[in-house]
Amino acid sequence: MKRIFITGAAGFIGFHLARQLKKRGDFVLGVDHFNSYYDPQLKKARALELQKAGVQVETLDIIERDKLKLLLMKHGITHLVHLAAQAGVRHSILHPDDYVSSNLEGFVSILEVLRLFPSIKLTYASSSSVYGLNQKTPFHVSDRTDQPANLYGATKKANELMAHAYHHLYGTSVTALRYFTAYGPWGRPDMAYYTFTKKICAGEPIPVFNYGRMKRDFTYIDDIVNGTVAAIDLEAPCEIFNLGNHCPVSLLSLIQTLEEALGKEAIQEMLPMQTGEVLETFADIEKSQTLLNFHPRVSLQEGILQFVDWFKWYHRVPIYTHYAMKGTISS
Repeated sequence: MKRIFITGAAGFIGFHLARQLKKRGDFVLGVDHFNSYYDPQLKKARALELQKAGVQVETLDIIERDKLKLLLMKHGITHLVHLAAQAGVRHSILHPDDYVSSNLEGFVSILEVLRLFPSIKLTYASSSSVYGLNQKTPFHVSDRTDQPANLYGATKKANELMAHAYHHLYGTSVTALRYFTAYGPWGRPDMAYYTFTKKICAGEPIPVFNYGRMKRDFTYIDDIVNGTVAAIDLEAPCEIFNLGNHCPVSLLSLIQTLEEALGKEAIQEMLPMQTGEVLETFADIEKSQTLLNFHPRVSLQEGILQFVDWFKWYHRVPIYTHYAMKGTISS
């Protein structure tokens, strides 16, 4: 049994990861800042679900190092999964300071605390955004990542460099996971698939940037969690992995899939490319397949059906849903 500490446990990936680790028998303790980047009520609802599953989520800002130290010592933590971060590409354009304080200062805080606990293994969230303006596809972990398209991607690349430095200087065990467009039940309301669903249900137009000529490597949350658990168990000294579906889908295909799942046509507002975005993300997962036995299994059609089912249940959409009885694919 591992004793695992998760930052950002009330976030989308943190919530699903905590449930899976608890289900397999690990001790899991979570912390979250519960900030208002998106509706804190969703985070609180996730935390309540975790509490029902036997996972405590405490309110903590990761820059509070003394409190972090006490929690790690008190609970005999063996592994730390750092998922707390300021997310979102578009938000970074208008609010850069949020990314400096959370993604840079916060990450240094985690590394400095772990320097005092050399036996604790760190697994942390990086992002496909580190590939930035790289036009070679699929994205391999050895590809250039020094041309960020936005500040969010730049901070995630900085995290990888910081982690490497601490591994080199202090022997800290560090594993970076470059997540590719995670989606599914209990997801983030700022993500396109979520906002599109909300607008389609309300009969409102959805913004289709670059006239739909973009592709994303949508990766279902169960596959993301399975890859993350495998990385925790690997306990690598210093590694970077891509966790993606290895199957880019166009924005127009996503919209069509949502329309089919909802049984309702979207009103599309065609718009030019947004600043800070990239045309395509596409994960090369050969390394993850070899070292993590990572094999994503959930198609976009199957995953969107699961998300829509949850969405109707959570938002009380007056259409029959069996989410509460069925749960997610892995449960």
